Amino acid sequence: MADLGILSNTLKVLEKYNFNFQKKFGQNFLIDTHILEGIIDGAEIGPDDCVLEIGPGIGTMTQYLCERARFVICVEIDKNLIPVLNDTLSPYDNKIIINQDVLKVDINALCEEYNGGKPIKVVANLPYYITTPIIMGLFESHVPLDSITVMVQKEVADRMQEGPGSKDYGALSLAVQYYAEPRVILNVSANCFIPKPNVDSAVIKLTLHKENPVSVNNEALMFTLIRASFNQRRKTLVNGITNAGINGIGKEQVVRALEKMELSPTVRGETLSLAQFALLSDYLG
Repeated sequence: MADLGILSNTLKVLEKYNFNFQKKFGQNFLIDTHILEGIIDGAEIGPDDCVLEIGPGIGTMTQYLCERARFVICVEIDKNLIPVLNDTLSPYDNKIIINQDVLKVDINALCEEYNGGKPIKVVANLPYYITTPIIMGLFESHVPLDSITVMVQKEVADRMQEGPGSKDYGALSLAVQYYAEPRVILNVSANCFIPKPNVDSAVIKLTLHKENPVSVNNEALMFTLIRASFNQRRKTLVNGITNAGINGIGKEQVVRALEKMELSPTVRGETLSLAQFALLSDYLG
């Protein structure tokens, strides 16, 4: 089968199926073999691995995954791409193609069926408008995961790695770092895609923690407090949480909790670490 990481081969497939890119699905196909190899190497895909690929497109990266992994589960939302995938991936019998929205798929059941419930690796070139819901959905559903290696907008990758005090530090940084160790493994120019997107990208690998880096009594409350604290970045943390109307948590309670933590009532959310948000959650829970 022709390597779809080569532009001329991708163009032949698109022409053969008279394929039109769907803006609503954020479709941009990779056309750089070095980047594709870098993703597979960075994700550390080996012969024992079961991989979930989200948004395989025409099967460009899937070909590489099928060559390296034991089994590949491909979830593609665009029904127009299913006949293309059946064609481009026909040489491989170590894959299954599922035409569904990944946010509605029972990934735990797929892990059980195709990997005996053992942790899987996720690899994806995600549509940028839905990056965060997909990543958070994977984390929060507690699917058995080893790692998530995804192509995202470069600034989103930067946000995932940031620490307290930075302008890019926010709810996404805290959520990702609670569940995983983030590391950018590749920066990717917009020229590596067809059609060419308006932004540069990065491949980030999120390696799941064996144990969460902080302990917290109520995980859901902690994330509710984090979101409230960053909803209006210019407001103080006290005002952000009070305005959110969380389970009747009032201003006095928040001020008292901050006093116990030896923090000023004028502190902003962007200065608190994950451990401090966990402690604040325990005091307010």
